[in-house]
Amino acid sequence: MEITPPAFVLVRPQMGENIGASARSMLNFGLEGMRVVAPRDGWPNERAVALASGAGRVLDAARLTETTADAVADCTMVFATTARDRDLTKPVYAPEAAMAEARDRGARGEKVAILFGPERTGLENDDIASANAIVSVPTNPAFASLNLAQCVLLMGYEWRRATDAPAPTETELAGTDWANQAEMSALAAHFEERLDQAGFFFPDGKAAAMKLHLRNLWSRMPLTRADVQTFHGMMRQMVRWKERG
Repeated sequence: MEITPPAFVLVRPQMGENIGASARSMLNFGLEGMRVVAPRDGWPNERAVALASGAGRVLDAARLTETTADAVADCTMVFATTARDRDLTKPVYAPEAAMAEARDRGARGEKVAILFGPERTGLENDDIASANAIVSVPTNPAFASLNLAQCVLLMGYEWRRATDAPAPTETELAGTDWANQAEMSALAAHFEERLDQAGFFFPDGKAAAMKLHLRNLWSRMPLTRADVQTFHGMMRQMVRWKERG
């Protein structure tokens, strides 16, 4: 059975050496889908090539984007790797469970992304808000931070283990597909626009936090494309009803 491997997304990486070492770690476990978001030192990066050590083809094929949203727009499931507690409600997976989920979705032809944050600060809340779940590595609480390439290596290893497992069961989608991140973002924007017109985001000082939590709510909902179109239709009909009144 053909399994679509996950994309490993390096968000705002700071050191070319870590990008190169990450490419090598990925290829060790048969992964070649790297995406790089706004690297600090530009792209292509000579230091990344030097540290890739035989895994240059991963860098050659890497997709460069300016934003995290662009990097995951075609994905139906996004995991964010982070060691810190967050103020966002998300399901939290161990690495083994996350890669088992990625395997199951990949077997259905879905695209999955794993987000890895910059070396100094890790992922920001805006990055994590667009993810569907968190991956937490059970490290020493007193020294939890992993090097970027180390975290990539660990997740690649768990992917390799997961793909040796028996084939997963299939889910019938009744003539539709799972909505991707671009479609979910468009739905969230439609709701924000209508709610803004209705005066929902009040007072102004709380509007940004309210919108962040609303985007986080959407990211937790496993919607199909048919579901998304239904929600769009509901919002359009409500506007027509208000105009008739």
